[in-house]
Amino acid sequence: MPYLYLALAIAFEVVGTSALKASETLTRLVPSLVTLIAYTASFVFLALSLRTIPIGIAYAMWAGLGIVLIALVGWFWFRQTLDVPALIGLALIVGGVVLVNAFSQSLPH
Repeated sequence: MPYLYLALAIAFEVVGTSALKASETLTRLVPSLVTLIAYTASFVFLALSLRTIPIGIAYAMWAGLGIVLIALVGWFWFRQTLDVPALIGLALIVGGVVLVNAFSQSLPH
């Protein structure tokens, strides 16, 4: 269950950040409300995941995967291109998350 909570926290964070971009500096009502609701849900689910997952690990996964997913949303939805150094950096973030999940003894199994 803690990983489901963390996955939901990441998903809501990506939705919230996407809506923040669409809100045009919080000047559009509907995207602004989606931002507020999604960020609230993200923090609730992140807090629930912290009952079991160590805070450093949970936050690294939440932030790292959120960065990669929002970069993909920016690329596909908002047509924001990524250059080679950006792609390499994102690959390193994914590699770090995989490394932590595959080998860390700090995670609940």
